[in-house]
Amino acid sequence: MERLLIAAAIVVVVGVVALVARTRRRPDAPTQRRYSVPEQLDRADFPRPDAQWLVTVFSSATCVACAGVIERARVLETAEVAVCAIDFDEHRSLHEKYGIDAVPTLVVCDADGVTQASFLGPVNATDMWAAVAEAREPGSSPEPGLGQR
Repeated sequence: MERLLIAAAIVVVVGVVALVARTRRRPDAPTQRRYSVPEQLDRADFPRPDAQWLVTVFSSATCVACAGVIERARVLETAEVAVCAIDFDEHRSLHEKYGIDAVPTLVVCDADGVTQASFLGPVNATDMWAAVAEAREPGSSPEPGLGQR
């Protein structure tokens, strides 16, 4: 009988130790990839380098959301604002040069090519247009932080 009690006590102790060890060992949190947006574009790489503003949509023909972003961005085209879509298959070198690793990536640059606003992924028309308006005229948007990093 005594041996049975000792064996049961050992089983209980081993079980408690195993349970404690299991609860202390937590799996690592999943790694979250950060996609990058260029801080500056060489305006000579894009159409209308003399325009005061450049809205560039880095895209891909296989990207479902890209077409909508391009369509909404095209509305911004004016004498002061150049808009262009840079497809991965057609302009792979520009995607590589600027480190574009996710599409759609929308970048709003000033005359010097400095990024003033950007969006990764799908963006609605209101947010896009407000970010461009705010870049062009600070204080003009009710949400001045849109598109800011």
